[in-house]
Amino acid sequence: MSDVQGPAVGPQDLKGHNALILGASSGMGAACAQTLARQGMNIVGVHFDTATEQDRVDALTAELRSHGVEVTFHNVNAANKRARAEVVEELQGQLAERGVRVLLHSLAFGTLQPYIAEADEAINPRQVSMTADVMAHSLVYWTQALHSAELLRSGSKIFAMTSAGDQKVTASYGAVSAAKCALAAHARQLAVELAPAGIAVNLLRAGVTVTPSLERIPEHKALLATAEERNPHGRLTQPEDVAAWIAQLSQLDSSWLTGNVIGIDGGEALTS
Repeated sequence: MSDVQGPAVGPQDLKGHNALILGASSGMGAACAQTLARQGMNIVGVHFDTATEQDRVDALTAELRSHGVEVTFHNVNAANKRARAEVVEELQGQLAERGVRVLLHSLAFGTLQPYIAEADEAINPRQVSMTADVMAHSLVYWTQALHSAELLRSGSKIFAMTSAGDQKVTASYGAVSAAKCALAAHARQLAVELAPAGIAVNLLRAGVTVTPSLERIPEHKALLATAEERNPHGRLTQPEDVAAWIAQLSQLDSSWLTGNVIGIDGGEALTS
């Protein structure tokens, strides 16, 4: 029997609810953590950083805690099966009362190499598989684990970050583009299968945004210049633009907005 009720009445207060952010230490993930913490949400972050990045991560967690919320960060590989199981097992005890209201999949680790090049420069099968596993398939595995642990409830929202790269071609983006296409297929399937439980699943297509992951793309300077010139707002998308809409959408108990690719780009796609 479906858990879905009739239309929700007005936005809900996010204070005391829990957000799980995959890729929480920088870029979209960090901005989302900051915005949701200001709304009173407890933050569980999963990130994968070296010791040289620890001071930056410590500063972020201190900032989040300054809003009076509970903050737990796990420095593990989000695509690793054992790490995922250990985090979810801990969350079963930590978040059992209210579950996970928001799951944000913002993992942006993949190989940026062309398909056709000299043998030592072309992408190889291991790199293609790793890129798809981290940036696409892991959404399915985390959702399965959280659902099995009964941490996803009616009103929960699952968001995954995509990009215009799922339709457009740049020289080094092939494996990431393929992963984004797979991510879209996964999100549609999860949206349909989780609809009876009142859980919404949507992709967010941000405009071109200055993030560490974008700066790893060899062609990123040209992408930035073109996007800023063509965006109707006359500026680039910022991580905070995306985080603000995640917060807005997360306030609604309704799961009627599901299975979509939502453009948060200031109209960039209309003029590109």
